[in-house]
Amino acid sequence: MTELVRGTPGLVRAVNDRAALHLLLRQGPLTRPEISRLTGLSKPTASQVLARLEGAGLVVGNGLRTGLPGRVPETYRVNAAAAYATAVDVTPDRIAVRTADLAGAVLAEAEAPVPAGPGREALVEALRAALALAPAPRPPRRVVVGVQGAVDPTTGRLAYASEEDMAAWLFPDVERTLAEALGLPVRIENDVNLAAVAERAHAAADCPDFVLLWADEGLGAALVIGGRLHRGHFGGAGEVGYLPLPGAPTAREAGHPYGRHGYQELAGGEAIRDLLHAHGVPGADFTETVTEAVRRTGAEAGTGAEAEDGAGTGGRAGTGAAAMAGAGSGAPESVEAARAGLAAVAGRLASGLASIVTVVDPGLVVLAGRLCAAGGEPLRALVERELHALAHSRARIRLSAVTGNPVLAGALDLALTAVRDEVFGGPPPVTPCP
Repeated sequence: MTELVRGTPGLVRAVNDRAALHLLLRQGPLTRPEISRLTGLSKPTASQVLARLEGAGLVVGNGLRTGLPGRVPETYRVNAAAAYATAVDVTPDRIAVRTADLAGAVLAEAEAPVPAGPGREALVEALRAALALAPAPRPPRRVVVGVQGAVDPTTGRLAYASEEDMAAWLFPDVERTLAEALGLPVRIENDVNLAAVAERAHAAADCPDFVLLWADEGLGAALVIGGRLHRGHFGGAGEVGYLPLPGAPTAREAGHPYGRHGYQELAGGEAIRDLLHAHGVPGADFTETVTEAVRRTGAEAGTGAEAEDGAGTGGRAGTGAAAMAGAGSGAPESVEAARAGLAAVAGRLASGLASIVTVVDPGLVVLAGRLCAAGGEPLRALVERELHALAHSRARIRLSAVTGNPVLAGALDLALTAVRDEVFGGPPPVTPCP
C-alpha cells in the first residue's frame, strides 16, 4: 500500500516557490499579478512567495513596467547570479569550456590544450587550467564533462574509450576522484549522449523518443526514451560502433572486443572515404569525398542550421554540403558513379540504423557528426529511403539542428538542469498548491 505524502505547510511553500521560480525562468520578468494569474496562486500567496524568494536571494526586482494605465507595477526576475554551471568537452585535440549563470546566459567560453602527459595529475592540471579560462564570479555548482567514452556505473571507471586517446582518464572512480581534486561537483557523460541532450530543444523538440546517430571518424548513437537519456546498465547504451553487421568483421575475427570490426568498419569515416574512392570520387578524407559526391550529383544541399558553420559537427572542422553543392559536373558516368557512391554510403549507415530502430522503435532519427553535415539533405533523404526499405519503421529522419558545438550545448543543458533542481528545490511541479 502506497503511503500518501501529507501536504504540510512547508511542502506547500516549497511547491509554490518552485512553481514561481520556474515560471520566472521560463517567461522572464513578471509582475506580482502576472505570477498570481499564471501560477493559479492567490495574490496574497504570490506576494508571500516573492517575499520568501527575495529574502533567499533567488529573485530580484527588475524595475517598473511603464506604459500601462493605472498603478505602475514592479517586475521580478530570477537572480541569475545566484548560481553558475560549467560545461566541458574533451577530445584528443583540445578541452573546450563554457560557463553560464543560473538563467543560462553564457559568461565565458575558451579552449585549452589536452593533458601534456599521462596520469591523473596531468589531467587534473589540464582541467583546472581550462576551467580558469572560463571563470564564473563564484565556483560553479555543477561541472558536466563530455568525453569519448562512458563511465560504467558498476565499476566507476571510464569504459568504451580509446586507451590511446583517453589514457589519462583510465583510473578508478574517475568522477569522485576528479571532483575531489578540483573541489567541484563533477559529472562525466558520453559526448554523443550530450549531443542528443542538445537536440531535445532543436531537431527533436517535438519527439520525446528519438535516436541520434553520430557519424564521424567513429560511429556512436544516443537513445532518448520518454525525453530521458537511456544509458544502459553498464553505461554503454548507444555504443554501436561494434554492432555486428553482415559484411563487416566480427569481434571473434578481430581477436579483441574493441578491435577493428562491426558497424564502425563498415560505415566509419575511413571506410566511407574508401567506399567513395572506389566509386571514383576523390578526397583526402571522408568529409571531402562526401562533399564532392554531393557536388557531382548536382543534388540540392540542405539549407538552414544543419548545413551552416559545421552544425552538428561538435565544432570540429567540417564542410557543410551547401558550401560545395551545385549543378552536377563532370562526365555523365562520373555523375552516376557519385550517385551510386552516395547511395552506397546511405545503405551502410541505414544497415546499422535498421537494427537500432527495430529494437527501440523511435519516432525520429537525428543524423549528426561531420559525415552527415557534409552529406546534408541529399544523404539524409537517401538514408531515410534505405532505412524504410530495410526496417519496419516509420521513424522520420532529420539532420542535426544544433549550431556550434552540440557537446558543449548538451553538457551545459545537463549542468544547468542539475543546478536549478538543487537551487530551486527540484524540477517544476505539475501544478502549484493553492
